[in-house]
Amino acid sequence: MTNIGSGDLFIIGGNEDKEGDLEVLSIFVDDAKARGGNIGVLTTATGYPEEVGGEYRDLFLKLGASKVELLHIDTRLKAEEETFTQVVGSLSALFITGGDQNRLSSIIGGTTFFKEVQKAWQNGLIIAGTSAGAAIMSRHMIVSGKTKVKHDKINVEIGVGFGFLEDVVIDQHFSQRARFGRLLYAIAQNPQIIGVGIDENTAIWVKEGGRYFEVIGEHSVTVIDGCKLSFVDIADEAESDEVTIAGVQLHSIAKGYQFDMENRQLIMKEKGTAQ
Repeated sequence: MTNIGSGDLFIIGGNEDKEGDLEVLSIFVDDAKARGGNIGVLTTATGYPEEVGGEYRDLFLKLGASKVELLHIDTRLKAEEETFTQVVGSLSALFITGGDQNRLSSIIGGTTFFKEVQKAWQNGLIIAGTSAGAAIMSRHMIVSGKTKVKHDKINVEIGVGFGFLEDVVIDQHFSQRARFGRLLYAIAQNPQIIGVGIDENTAIWVKEGGRYFEVIGEHSVTVIDGCKLSFVDIADEAESDEVTIAGVQLHSIAKGYQFDMENRQLIMKEKGTAQ
């Protein structure tokens, strides 16, 4: 799995701790501080940019960030303005808030601002995202998809995200919103990609250009790999969404463990330390 950027990624499953030890956000801020620049908060996804952006600004300053820039970009026209595009060069990290990932793709995707972010990421910019900001990170993005409840039909729609991770699709709030079925369905439709389901207050810290990630936070991460599927059959009847699938590889990864994204396998630990 090869990516074009060198900056770390923090992909957060949503609802990260903002009142306790702030583990996930603390690790992100410490990583950003090591690069010596400001932190930018992109609020495009949320309908409450001032409130949400202000909350993260206060949290990051509390955790030791020297300066936090709020980037309230709510139109494609603004995403072309020098006011926003020039600030990217001063950042050590960019944090993408939750909300609606469709707003992120439709407002930011392909703009000058996005191209500047992509260029900065190639040179080491750290990028973090929570909830919708997590979903947008990969090339393949779940645009919508109902969790199956009683007789509801699963309808998973895959769109195009920002592409910081190739051959991956991210699902957030994973265990808390019972999304195993929809991620499995997405992989049955696209067996060449890896499905990564991230629990709340949990993140994957992607390092070395996407070669591997480490799980941080409170809960676990589920990886569904369909590259070695021996059989898949998705029912095409209008009333059914049942899937028959064989040979899928499943990994449940707890805090402190690492996963090799190139070879699609767990990195084993010895005496409590990852190799």
